[in-house]
Amino acid sequence: MEQKSAFITIIGRPNVGKSSLMNKILGQKVAIVSNKPQTTRTRIMGILTKDETQLVFIDTPGFHKPRNELDRNMNKAVGDGMSDVEVAVLVIEAVTQFKTEDNVLPPAEAELINELKRRKLKAVLVINKIDLLPQKDKLFDIITNYTSHFDFEAVVPLSAKTGDGTENLLSELNKFSKPSPHYFDKDDVTDQPEKVMVAEMIREKLLRSLDKEVPHGIAVDLERFVERDTANGEPIVEVEATIICERDSHKGIIIGKNGSMLKKIGMLARKDIEKFFGIKANVKLWVKVKEDWRNRQGLIHTFGLD
Repeated sequence: MEQKSAFITIIGRPNVGKSSLMNKILGQKVAIVSNKPQTTRTRIMGILTKDETQLVFIDTPGFHKPRNELDRNMNKAVGDGMSDVEVAVLVIEAVTQFKTEDNVLPPAEAELINELKRRKLKAVLVINKIDLLPQKDKLFDIITNYTSHFDFEAVVPLSAKTGDGTENLLSELNKFSKPSPHYFDKDDVTDQPEKVMVAEMIREKLLRSLDKEVPHGIAVDLERFVERDTANGEPIVEVEATIICERDSHKGIIIGKNGSMLKKIGMLARKDIEKFFGIKANVKLWVKVKEDWRNRQGLIHTFGLD
């Protein structure tokens, strides 16, 4: 059979479930998820190869009003992710926190749709979290509202949490594949280096464990990542990472009373790392304060967020 491929960008507001959707499609976790906005900070590539067709997904940060240099870099990553792709998937929520009246869309989504028009890019509308929608007949109003603003190639209601509707989405996206050699090996699921994925696993545990105001000012700097054999000849992954925060008060929260929070985060991260690599892991964490690092391009670059 002739090989086919398609590059697909996933765009939307923060916290609408873009990363969860990609993970569900791939059947494997390659992007961290949490219930906090702006979990994804850079473009993450996910690869799905079935028979002759390879779909390459580009998961982008949530598009939002920028408040610092890191936010501006994140929004730039969204625009970069819309370049040289066959189709965009605009993810919205079936149950939204925004009130849309008189056919008005949330500002971020309106801006993304304008960008789709400017680039003359084809798009599929995904209405996520239908499992949370008590009245399914409300879907018609949502569809009517969004399709009045853009001529979508298809509209797919689904639940990234349960997987309901994801096969319908894949069926639609397969239509955009075209004759082309595969760009990745058939067993590849992401372009993310292992070091980056380990740092993200740690950051996910921080996002899930800490108060809302703390996680946005956190980065993880992986300082040591090696696999070695123990004295018994068993393989083990050695991980040493520094958690960067912006305030001394945040440092205290991350460490916790008698180091309890830091120990909890290290334990949770270790379990994920062991599951991912299939071997034992040893995780050591430290915390440092770098004031206002999200406005310092040098540090943003050091943490791989530019």
